[in-house]
Amino acid sequence: MAISETSAQPPLTAPALARLSASYAEARILHTAVEVGLFELLAEGPLDRDGIAARLRLHPRLLRDFLGAVTALGLTEREGERFRIAPDAAEFLVPGGPLYLGGRIRTAARRHYHTWGRLTEALRDGEPKAGAGGDAFAALYTDPEATRSFLVHMDANNGVVGPQLAEAVDWSAYASFTDVGGARGNVAAQLVRRRPHLDGAVFELPAVEPFFDEHMSELGVADRVTFHAGDFFADALPGTEVLILGHVLHDWSPEERQKLLDRVYAALPPGGAVVVYDQMLDEDAPELRSLIGSLNVALITPGGSEYTVPECRAWLAGAGFVFLSATRLAQGNDTVVVAAKPT
Repeated sequence: MAISETSAQPPLTAPALARLSASYAEARILHTAVEVGLFELLAEGPLDRDGIAARLRLHPRLLRDFLGAVTALGLTEREGERFRIAPDAAEFLVPGGPLYLGGRIRTAARRHYHTWGRLTEALRDGEPKAGAGGDAFAALYTDPEATRSFLVHMDANNGVVGPQLAEAVDWSAYASFTDVGGARGNVAAQLVRRRPHLDGAVFELPAVEPFFDEHMSELGVADRVTFHAGDFFADALPGTEVLILGHVLHDWSPEERQKLLDRVYAALPPGGAVVVYDQMLDEDAPELRSLIGSLNVALITPGGSEYTVPECRAWLAGAGFVFLSATRLAQGNDTVVVAAKPT
């Protein structure tokens, strides 16, 4: 069958390709609006161009067209000479809400955008282009400001996962879990809120602990989720009934994934479970969004990429686990795989 008969995409045209070629400009308009604090400012109330320039200390030369472009993208609205944030955008672009994406957008602006500019080079030499190699996380966590920005970005990435993870796993069979590489505890907090019988924990690099403590206090679950400091390739994993690997395996090579799952198997009691979630690829027709996610990981890490459910099942079986389920989440782009250690 011809590709045109199976494709869900509209026919390609010269204007469509030109728009695709220049789509980086639209991304940068969004990035810059977040970086300069435009949406936080307009959340306080509408302002005209001069007021925005004064409050954000922006030069007037580009501002007319910039604000017009932000409005054309549907992120702000214009009332006469004044601009206000679009109601639909406020939920995602004003800090403080559970669906705030500002941290994710800042990371895209400061890290991913420039890294993707080296995709051609990466295709030729196969090397990551984010600049930190295998020590990317350790290097990142040496800078407190960069650490906080990255952890807020991780909150945005996993914000829709927690509520769905509470339903995708039969938690009634378990009393405790540890989120391995769980950042500042966003998913763990959502799980203990929705499954009150669970005792939660996060296992992360030591530099994350103060940010974890702050976030758990803000969410009101400091007494429900504990922190364990360590390197999951070198240090003993904490005793628990379920170990979660969310957006973790994709950062590592297949050999390192197997090593980590072997360590998880050894740490769990008989009858314990491992929960893995990532943007897993459909083995027959992977979606563009998942492929972009896979390329993004590959551009940042030496051996990372997304992977298929059958590949995940093979690593789990290699460690000794029995496969239980694979569930594609309705919101977001993750698939959750659950496997158990035999009793």
